[in-house]
Amino acid sequence: MRTQFAESTAPPAAAPPDHRPARVTGPRIARLTAALADAGAAPREQLVEEFWQEAARRGTPLVEEAADAPDHRVVTFLWRGHRATRQVLLTANGLVDRDHLAGSLLERIPGTDVWHLGVRLRADHRGSYRLAADISAKEPPADPGILQERLRSLAAHTAEDPFNPRTRPTRWGAASSSVFALPQAPVAPWAPAGRAAAVPAGRVERHRAPAAALDGFRDVLVYTPPGAPPSGTPLPTLVLCDGDLWFGRAGLHRTLDLLIADRRLPPLVVLAPDAVDRHTRDRELGARDAFVTYLADELLPWAAARVPVAVGDPARTVVAGQGLGGTAALHAGRLRPDRFGHVVAQSPSLWWRPELPPGVRAPVLGTPWLVARYAAAAPRPITVHLDVGLHEGATLDHCRSLYDTLHSARYRVTRNEFNGGHDQACWHIALADALIRLLGPASA
Repeated sequence: MRTQFAESTAPPAAAPPDHRPARVTGPRIARLTAALADAGAAPREQLVEEFWQEAARRGTPLVEEAADAPDHRVVTFLWRGHRATRQVLLTANGLVDRDHLAGSLLERIPGTDVWHLGVRLRADHRGSYRLAADISAKEPPADPGILQERLRSLAAHTAEDPFNPRTRPTRWGAASSSVFALPQAPVAPWAPAGRAAAVPAGRVERHRAPAAALDGFRDVLVYTPPGAPPSGTPLPTLVLCDGDLWFGRAGLHRTLDLLIADRRLPPLVVLAPDAVDRHTRDRELGARDAFVTYLADELLPWAAARVPVAVGDPARTVVAGQGLGGTAALHAGRLRPDRFGHVVAQSPSLWWRPELPPGVRAPVLGTPWLVARYAAAAPRPITVHLDVGLHEGATLDHCRSLYDTLHSARYRVTRNEFNGGHDQACWHIALADALIRLLGPASA
């Protein structure tokens, strides 16, 4: 994880090793293939069975040293097929070309049930992925266009890796995604295994709150920290988009409990509106004035009557979001610095512009709309932190453009570029780090 600080005067660091993925054959697969070539029928079956026993014991994907690149690893994704398996598709966040899904098909070792796909990745990569096997009656089509459509359909049925116990919930879907992290990926030092049960737990409650600016009501997930603050003492406040994404199985509340127990964060309140569904989210998030009005003039006052939030104290109020939520957070800081003194925008959807219909994404020609709005206005008294993945394509370029714009305008701005994609597996740790930086003991 690499963070840049606008106020730094140190010389630029040397460029890190290339983060771009390269498809390779891993050492373990190469050894198995060579051994099978020299074995008879019975030994072949035993070699394959021993391989699967090893995979179950080690867990997948297989992570091995890259002989020619010590700062990289070879990551091998596996699937155990059967006679009906026609092809196996990998969808890995930030590593898959959605317009060429055939490039993400696993290969089969002939005469076995071993399907594999190896990728050389920089050793600080973290990401999530899913797999699906095509067991249809027909052979895969030879025509590339027809194959692409078939694989698009198959992608809708991907699920977690049965050999990988590390998973994260998938939004608006029953199945989970599998997660992997290479040895140099950012870690969560506050959360060693089994420790969460040993610290006091905060409370997460769901409320139905008025949202006149959004023509109705919204469910809001409210986190309050362990212990009750002295009467009338407001606490630092995080307003977080997509509350349904973060609470529940994603477990942000337990991360906050641990950070508070370690005194990395002060006790704080989180107000996290539910996104409702895809259509509502597309209609309301982005740089929309109505959503900012809701957050600043309805949600915060509503919460102040129930929990000790820091309404009216922008220096202790953070607004944060991811994707369209990150764009909403940036817009809230621009329009209402009287409410929000800190902005955390993770992988913000800076392709967004007002004339696009909800749910439609279009390429950016020139400067992104919100970047231009920041450039045209006088600097706001806010701190901005940007998180973005190196595998996010145009989003990475847009974030760099916004960072340069804010830096030139002398905003207090930081940027963290993590080795991953548009992925909650990366956002979770990065969000905790950003909150520590903005609200923790050293924030002053």
